[in-house]
Amino acid sequence: MEIVGYIASLLIGISLGLIGGGGSILTVPVMVYLFAVPTLQAISYSLFVVGITSLVGAFNNYRKGQVSLKTALIFGSTSILTVFITRKFIVPAIPQNLFTIGDFTVTLSLVTMLLFAFLMLLASIAMIRGRKKRLAGEARKEVKAQLPKLLGYGIGIGFITGLLGAGGGFILIPALVLLVGLPMKKAVGTSLLIIALNSLIGFLGDIGNVIMDWKLILIVASIAIVGIIVGGSLSKKIDGDKLKKGFGWFVLVMGIYIIIKETILK
Repeated sequence: MEIVGYIASLLIGISLGLIGGGGSILTVPVMVYLFAVPTLQAISYSLFVVGITSLVGAFNNYRKGQVSLKTALIFGSTSILTVFITRKFIVPAIPQNLFTIGDFTVTLSLVTMLLFAFLMLLASIAMIRGRKKRLAGEARKEVKAQLPKLLGYGIGIGFITGLLGAGGGFILIPALVLLVGLPMKKAVGTSLLIIALNSLIGFLGDIGNVIMDWKLILIVASIAIVGIIVGGSLSKKIDGDKLKKGFGWFVLVMGIYIIIKETILK
């Protein structure tokens, strides 16, 4: 399964390069099901892989003038703090066995994977609906940045990133377009920078709490970085809207698979 895992790692980067999101939501399932990494460790590994890969993508977009540093810092002021607190203090404080129903014990790993699957379903619906054109139209209007909502989104995405290891790009991009008024391409680049900062800070919060398989982490991250560079090049030649919908269907199937595997097939 490792070979399939490395191929999937490439797809994680390609997705981030092509559509500015989506790849991070695959990283945890790849780690859990293809590399047999325990769920809580997989989330930590995901934060590093997604963080480094997104940072490379953000840098490429910054060179093209497609990153709003001011917006990233405003958004990051709450999200970065939230993700660090979540990883450093909240997650370690949650017991591994949450409660028991009869002979069945509900574990933190089970709840985490089910929440992750639910997040995948939400993300897939957002991608399948194809909001790119509608959001691009909204961005042409002069939208005054709504600071309280932006900070609120930052806290929410920081908590999601910290708890589940997902970057939240499918939430970030609409927020950056509608609340800040960024053009779509700039929203994608800015989203990658925010995801990178959140993920890497969250990973730092895990140091000392989680056993790290650095060999696996660095191999997967390296492959994903190659993927995001490839994806960035392909984005000029491929219809991103159609690709996003196709990827959305794939994420939908993956989300349903996780729910079935963690409940019926457990």
